[in-house]
Amino acid sequence: MPNIKSAKKRVKVIAAKTAQNKSTKSELKTVLKKADAACSEKSDGSEAAVKLAIKKVDQAASKNLMHKNKAARKKSQLAKKLNATKV
Repeated sequence: MPNIKSAKKRVKVIAAKTAQNKSTKSELKTVLKKADAACSEKSDGSEAAVKLAIKKVDQAASKNLMHKNKAARKKSQLAKKLNATKV
């Protein structure tokens, strides 16, 4: 445990940020799974689910929770799955 006042504050701030990032990442994974399931079932809401997932991926990339290349890859994979269901 740190002794310096500023170090103690950093511990608290880092814990709060870690909790927020963990929550956001968990939500992102859930949205991605729902979009993937909607595409594989070829449901009517698959386009809306993919649109929401792409939005969440962009938000995660902008907050540096996900690398920009990984975000681009995920978006491409989602679009590819969505287009495969339309055919």
